[in-house]
Amino acid sequence: MIDLHTHSLFSDGELVPAEHLRRVEILGYSAIAITDHADSSNLDFIIPRLVRAAADLNRYYKTQLLPGIELTHVPPAQFAELTSRARELGAKIVVGHGETPVEPVRPGTNLAALAAGVDVLAHPGFITLEEAQLAAEKGILLELSGRRGHSLTNGHVAKMAMAAGASMAVNADAHGPGDFLSAKMAETVALGAGLSGEEYARIRAAMAALVARVAG
Repeated sequence: MIDLHTHSLFSDGELVPAEHLRRVEILGYSAIAITDHADSSNLDFIIPRLVRAAADLNRYYKTQLLPGIELTHVPPAQFAELTSRARELGAKIVVGHGETPVEPVRPGTNLAALAAGVDVLAHPGFITLEEAQLAAEKGILLELSGRRGHSLTNGHVAKMAMAAGASMAVNADAHGPGDFLSAKMAETVALGAGLSGEEYARIRAAMAALVARVAG
């Protein structure tokens, strides 16, 4: 099990990184990214602390902690600059907060995040085929969300991803202890979006390949 989109108390989550990591270790995760919400105001506060947490905790846990960030409701024109800055600060996973149907995300955010080269486009809502094709070209994972509300468009996201040949990720967008996905629930998210078991296996492989690349 891998999850590339979760939150700690450094934004709107409930857990310190140590408890966060321990809870998913018990669930059998091999890796998890903490990707707290950020814009230009707090990027340099969050990422160094998650980098420090990963350096401290990865010596003691079977689950690998990846320091990351979720660029959230940032102006589309800032995505390239903030993505670059996040990587300079040590973020292993950069998530773009996509155009979910349950929040007033500015139109153009999906395209800007993809053009900036984020690693994962979270809950991209009614993503267009052209945007999904750009994700495929850049190797960006399109998220199928386990979170209520954001998950409403999972079926559409899966359809666009399949049509474009884009890779996907299944993520919990966990904010608290009850949000982490079990292996069975993660599979249910994928199958519920209309994918087959074979297609879900490809999702797991794509997520593992990304972890191997950024952690290497």
